[in-house]
Amino acid sequence: MTLVMIATMVLCFAFTVSVAVSIGLAAILGIQASNANMLISAKEMFTSINKFPLAAIPFFILAGNLMETGGISRRLVEFAKSLVGGVQGGLPMSCVLTCMIFAAVSGSSVATTFAIGAILIPALIRHGYPTSYAAALQATSAELGVVIPPSIPMILYGVSAEVSIGELFIAGFGPGILISLALMLFVWVYCRAKGWGRSDGDGRMPLGRATRQAGWALLMPVIILGGIYGGIFTPTEASAMAVFYALIVGMVIYREIRVQALFAILRKSALSSAVIMFIIANAGLFAFLITRAGVPDAIGRWLEAVLQSPALFLLGINAALFVIGMFIETSAAIIVLAPILAPVAVHFGIDPVHFGLIMVVNLALGMITPPFGVNLFAACTVARIPLDRIVRHLLPFVCVILACLLLITYMPWISLGLRDLVYAK
Repeated sequence: MTLVMIATMVLCFAFTVSVAVSIGLAAILGIQASNANMLISAKEMFTSINKFPLAAIPFFILAGNLMETGGISRRLVEFAKSLVGGVQGGLPMSCVLTCMIFAAVSGSSVATTFAIGAILIPALIRHGYPTSYAAALQATSAELGVVIPPSIPMILYGVSAEVSIGELFIAGFGPGILISLALMLFVWVYCRAKGWGRSDGDGRMPLGRATRQAGWALLMPVIILGGIYGGIFTPTEASAMAVFYALIVGMVIYREIRVQALFAILRKSALSSAVIMFIIANAGLFAFLITRAGVPDAIGRWLEAVLQSPALFLLGINAALFVIGMFIETSAAIIVLAPILAPVAVHFGIDPVHFGLIMVVNLALGMITPPFGVNLFAACTVARIPLDRIVRHLLPFVCVILACLLLITYMPWISLGLRDLVYAK
């Protein structure tokens, strides 16, 4: 059964069949090969999505779309420019900083790419930056959407590996801030070396004015994250609060969301949510079957025999996840792999929360690496350039993220320091 499933999935990938359909078809054929009752497929697919924490996904997607339409993202961009836009290379630094703030509510890297890229990619081009560099920068910065909490992949890992989502969220701040600072430092040095961005300070608002205009937007992550860690509401309830807040700010305070636009926003959010839920349902069935076949135990024993220390285990896992992330969508990879790898990580003495951050950051790299990097396609769509033009400027950014990944992997306190402080008993 396992060989049939894996062969089917690889064959579908080779013929560029969508990830969700590939995984689902492989699972269905696996059931057929084992002569099991086909009702298992319907039951397990429903069970995979019948989990309360998963309700946060459509709410965070809707909140991100409301922020984009309601003028919140534009005001965050102006605020970030007022902070760091006055130095050479300040506009690319503003892109990273804005994505960091926007990620604290949206939870989605693709939503961050479209919402912020639609504003900053044209601005970067107007200030003399190459179009391919602007697109590569935006695609990379938007990766923070799944590292800075709240994060949809963290929710999926928490559900799949049975780990506290609240602990994952608070552990994500360290890696998210590390990656943000590393990217900002890199773009500052790179722009000075290239001679770009000498006019980045032109047209930026004074800090006080930009802060006043973005006040309601800046309050949003404070309310959402403060509510989660203050014990006022759960991450799932926080996602609904994010939608309510974005709707009130966009319609009543900023008055940029019209009633007529709500249907288009809801439709866009529903389609995005349906795609993710379809992947989750199929990947859940796939994970159930391979677990039933004893694959996780076999992989665990093999890893224990080959990688006989935690350091080697983490190195091998990082290498494997980096390759997997290039070809499999992040959500599907987490749902399939987390139940298999998390118990092995615990066997090696690795904290499951720390391992979750390693998985999320590593697989998030797949969003900016060809051939199936969703952030790349989104950024290229906004910049209106083909994918091949972005690769040259993308490679240095990938190296920066890889360096951060190594630090996150072998310095657990980056992820667990704040978690241990907050949850200290």
